Amino acid sequence: MEIFVATFASALAGFVDSIVGGGGLIFLPTLFALYPPANPADLLGTNKSACVWGTSFAAWQYSQRVRMAWAVLLPAAGLSMAGAFMGAWWVTLISPDFLRKLLPFVLGAVLLYTLWRKDMGRHHAPRLSGKAELIVIGAIGLVIGFYDGFFGPGTGSFFVFLLVRWLGYDFLNASAVAKLLNLSSNAAALVLFAIKGHVWWHLALPLALANIAGSLLGTRMALQYGAGFVRVMFLLVVSALICKTAFDAYVR
Repeated sequence: MEIFVATFASALAGFVDSIVGGGGLIFLPTLFALYPPANPADLLGTNKSACVWGTSFAAWQYSQRVRMAWAVLLPAAGLSMAGAFMGAWWVTLISPDFLRKLLPFVLGAVLLYTLWRKDMGRHHAPRLSGKAELIVIGAIGLVIGFYDGFFGPGTGSFFVFLLVRWLGYDFLNASAVAKLLNLSSNAAALVLFAIKGHVWWHLALPLALANIAGSLLGTRMALQYGAGFVRVMFLLVVSALICKTAFDAYVR
């Protein structure tokens, strides 16, 4: 029974994550509820082993329909991977508990700012180009990649918000770029978990296939309905993240 519930959760997570990030809000709590005695690292590694494939297919689908500045994005993806490695290393040295209490307020600020700026992200009007764009996207990849390796919740949403706010992307283009950067940080984390033996490989294949199916559907809907649809999904996911992270930090 557990495998069917986990597979459905993986598909739903792939759907949400492919549009605007936040799939971990669905999938990780499901794994923890289904397998309470398990080592948390095993569940985190198994989560990455599924989600990295959905993110890969989403990034590929977006790249077919959205213009991707590969000369800028590939170095940024490398920095995102490096940041995730550093974050994962740091979490072995210090506890990320302080972020647990801070995160709901950061996400709340993101939500309020997006609601206040009603036109933000509706039109694709990049503010930077060339070396300036490379530096800013690279910095976003490095910092949020580090956060993903160190703590993680809301990584995709932070990528999208910063790309919209700092670079003038619309939500659709920001989501496309975020998938590539998030793929790099997820891959880095998966390598570390795999090396340390924290992946349940017997579950990885069905969960990955389900995640891919959900991801393909979500990406198709995002491409079909455009930036306005992605913006609404962003607001819903960030709202859900605020509730979840606040509950984890102050109630549970």
